[in-house]
Amino acid sequence: MNTFVIFISRVIAQIAAGFLGGNREDEGESSNGNPLIYFAVATVLELVFGILASIITMWFSRYREFHADAGSARLVGREKMIAALQRLKTSYEPQEASSMMAFCINGKAKSMSELFMTHPPLDKRIEALRSGEYLK
Repeated sequence: MNTFVIFISRVIAQIAAGFLGGNREDEGESSNGNPLIYFAVATVLELVFGILASIITMWFSRYREFHADAGSARLVGREKMIAALQRLKTSYEPQEASSMMAFCINGKAKSMSELFMTHPPLDKRIEALRSGEYLK
């Protein structure tokens, strides 16, 4: 995913540098645009696209975890899987990283930090099994 992010960012930055940096082809010089504009645009786009790519990757990981829970529920039974997750919840309650709390806006730190979680919260996994959302 990182290679794709870097490639797209640099292609867009090259186009932006050509448009915003002024093109000197009319003076007989071939120019690729202003290198400072290229660097600034590439850096910002790599940051933004990198964050978006991470969010997409983490979403897919959480999606797969719901399906893994559903597959396990099919093998051992829904109630046994729910009991296993509840037992896991009592023995291990993850602590949110303090660095993620910097994203807290109006007390919604949980929803923002969930975007970067590889696994869904245990409560959501249990609720998904109870509702049968992924067992279809």
